Amino acid sequence: MTRVKKGVHALKRRRSVLKQTKGFRHGRSTKERQAKDALLHAGAYAFAHRRDKKSHNRKLWNIKINAGSRELGMSYSRFIDALKKKNILLDRKILADFAEHHPRTFAKVLEAVK
Repeated sequence: MTRVKKGVHALKRRRSVLKQTKGFRHGRSTKERQAKDALLHAGAYAFAHRRDKKSHNRKLWNIKINAGSRELGMSYSRFIDALKKKNILLDRKILADFAEHHPRTFAKVLEAVK
């Protein structure tokens, strides 16, 4: 049976791991074992925080809508309730954009639900 030498593949894997950890601090960017561990953690955090990002954005949209609607004399909860009752299907992302960048359009939407 012939012998299989793994040097080429091991080196390729090592280089790939170290390339991915470029910019990490201390031994995590230069030492293979620490780099591998750092990559595992980084992947787990990236996965979890992709989910978290969605809830953070939604909270931010709610804050922007609340600020915009309170300037025009209506609370956030009453505004959202009125939108649902009038069957106006604008999502929070769009409403937050209107409140922040297009206040006249937002005012028109608020007048429509009053």
